[in-house]
Amino acid sequence: MKYPIVLKKIIGVENYKTYVPDLPGCEGNGVSIDVSLNNINDSIAAHLSILAEYGEAIPHATTIENHLAAYPNVIWCIIDIDITPYLGKSHKINVTLPELLIKQIDNRVSKSSAYKTRSGFIASACISELNK
Repeated sequence: MKYPIVLKKIIGVENYKTYVPDLPGCEGNGVSIDVSLNNINDSIAAHLSILAEYGEAIPHATTIENHLAAYPNVIWCIIDIDITPYLGKSHKINVTLPELLIKQIDNRVSKSSAYKTRSGFIASACISELNK
């Protein structure tokens, strides 16, 4: 999931503050833009772990446009987070699909490093559809 990130330079000091508007309370900072973005990545992972631990739903990412009014004069970044580890324990299910569709899925999985397995591809497609 691609979360928009607010990056703001703190005036008067060598420090950057980061916020994830779609994950209230998820913040980070760092002495440079790179350090700050690395730190917010860790903060997001910790935040999602806590939500998963308490059985809370993972908030959907929205667009930067949804937050422009609340965060003027900042730098916007996007961080792509694989949320599947935070969705709970995996369960095996039986799914019936047309043969041609299975071949197309397998072809895409074999050509893309984004999907490691057929199940991973199907899970990503489901998450994408549910986020609409």
